[in-house]
Amino acid sequence: MATATAPNTDQTIVEFDVRTDEMLVNMGPQHPSTHGVLRLVLRTDGEVISEVTPHLGYLHRCAEKIGENVTPIQFIPYTDRMDYLAGMNMNLAYSLAVEKLCGMKIPEKAQVIRVLIAEMNRIASHLVGMGAYGLDLGTFSPFLYAFREREMILDLFEEVCGARLTYSYLTVGGAHDDLPEGWTQRCREFLHYLKLRIPEYHTLLTTNHIFVQRTANIGVLPKDTALSYGCTGPMLRGSLDRRNGDPDWDLRRIEPYCGYETYDFNVVAPPFDDRWGWRPPAGTVIGDAWHRFMVRILEVIESIRICEQALDRYPTAQGSHRVELPRHLPAGEAYVETECPRGQMGFYVVGGPGKSMVPLRVRARSSSFCNLSVTDAICRDCLIADVPAVVGSIDIVMGEIDR
Repeated sequence: MATATAPNTDQTIVEFDVRTDEMLVNMGPQHPSTHGVLRLVLRTDGEVISEVTPHLGYLHRCAEKIGENVTPIQFIPYTDRMDYLAGMNMNLAYSLAVEKLCGMKIPEKAQVIRVLIAEMNRIASHLVGMGAYGLDLGTFSPFLYAFREREMILDLFEEVCGARLTYSYLTVGGAHDDLPEGWTQRCREFLHYLKLRIPEYHTLLTTNHIFVQRTANIGVLPKDTALSYGCTGPMLRGSLDRRNGDPDWDLRRIEPYCGYETYDFNVVAPPFDDRWGWRPPAGTVIGDAWHRFMVRILEVIESIRICEQALDRYPTAQGSHRVELPRHLPAGEAYVETECPRGQMGFYVVGGPGKSMVPLRVRARSSSFCNLSVTDAICRDCLIADVPAVVGSIDIVMGEIDR
């Protein structure tokens, strides 16, 4: 709606509609703010979005079919490449499914190593998510800060397994190797260093006026919509309200694995003022892009707590770091979901009737796939310039979706 002053009149406003033709605008599949090879088709009326259609399949790798032609140990490297920002967490999820199928008992030391390494990778993943999100919105400094800390985590991972991106370290039966001598002390030093850096991230992003203006009341996802689309992880938790009795929707708490039930940590969900001392800036609403960002940065703090507890337990943990697989997979099926950085990642494994180590069926339930499916619902009536802010707040990895 535009306004104009009629000629030869005083204080008379003449209103008229500015009508535009509906257009289809492509964003991607190589757009820098699509976080992967993703194509978004935007139906627009001027600058206003009326529909968003995500187009997938540009990166399809046939990972599930490959899993039905190799042994579980051989498939572990493929899980790294699904969510390549959280390879350790993906290794763990598939390993747990195979172990459940085989009825394997994992030693305490291996469980402690798994929790420690998985939470370190959660921190690294959220650092990339937060830094790249700032990049989406036009600020470069948080990206450099986040990658500075992430490189330190990758240095620690390189000491453990020799790799910096695709690890194949958490494997079926436990962990591929024990932690190197002196590694736990270096890890403690890093965690102490990281805790002192958290206020810098809050200054750069959380309370930054421009960042708040770009994320407050943008891409609002109501809880009921999140549940109907199957959203999980920070995408769902950013839409919860503990004042209304919403549960701690985190598999580490409600369906614990690897002994998470014995660790002291908070599930991050709004409001943030009672547990973490953060009052949301003016204009923000529960379920918007700012709250999803805030869930991730507070989860970094909680992961630091879990890592410190795991480091305390490691010296006295019983057993070895790994046990061997049986000679063949038993007939039957098993499904396990774990809380990966982007949500609930599930693996379904079926053992055949013959004496074979190759599964009959392998399927993966992708958290990013479900989270991305809600894009149309939360982008309607926003501006084209807000689409990167909304998509970036989902924090997707296309390798997990086009698996």
